[in-house]
Amino acid sequence: MTESASILNNATENSLVLMDEVGRGTSTFDGLALAWAIAKHLIDATRSFTLFATHYFELTQLPEVHPTASNVHLSAVEHKDSIVFLHAVQAGPASQSYGLQVAQLAGVPTPVIRAARKHLAALETQSVQTTPQFDLFSAPVRLDENDAHAAPSAHVDPAVQAVADALADIDPDTMTPRQALDALYRLKQLGDGA
Repeated sequence: MTESASILNNATENSLVLMDEVGRGTSTFDGLALAWAIAKHLIDATRSFTLFATHYFELTQLPEVHPTASNVHLSAVEHKDSIVFLHAVQAGPASQSYGLQVAQLAGVPTPVIRAARKHLAALETQSVQTTPQFDLFSAPVRLDENDAHAAPSAHVDPAVQAVADALADIDPDTMTPRQALDALYRLKQLGDGA
């Protein structure tokens, strides 16, 4: 934050500003709010040429409200469970996160990656079941008076949990095409019961 403060207090429209993962090391919403406000200040007040690398996908909305901002990403090719970054800059935001692949490239042990994949599948299923991911920058939603004190349900449908568990147990890189097709049919049967 001291580096961010120094940049915000000293950068001019003639500055080249490079920022990487602003807002890390704090809560998701604190970090996202700080990154958004810092990027917005660099666009509106400082007007410096800025490269702002971030994992907060919500920041890709900035060009919608600031025509001087644009999104770019590095192209990548996935092969099995690994990834190769091609070092070619392409227009637009990245289409997905590669956190697990990058962790694997960094040497995180395979059992940890496997456990993370399983937990990610459960989190994504739970997110779909309860509420979609909270968008910090969307318009506020008004609740009816009757709903004002209602708490979201923590119950996860057992059929949906069965699909999530089955997905988490699949390792597509070790499957033959026939095994993959059989797994797809099993998932379809589980999904039809949901």
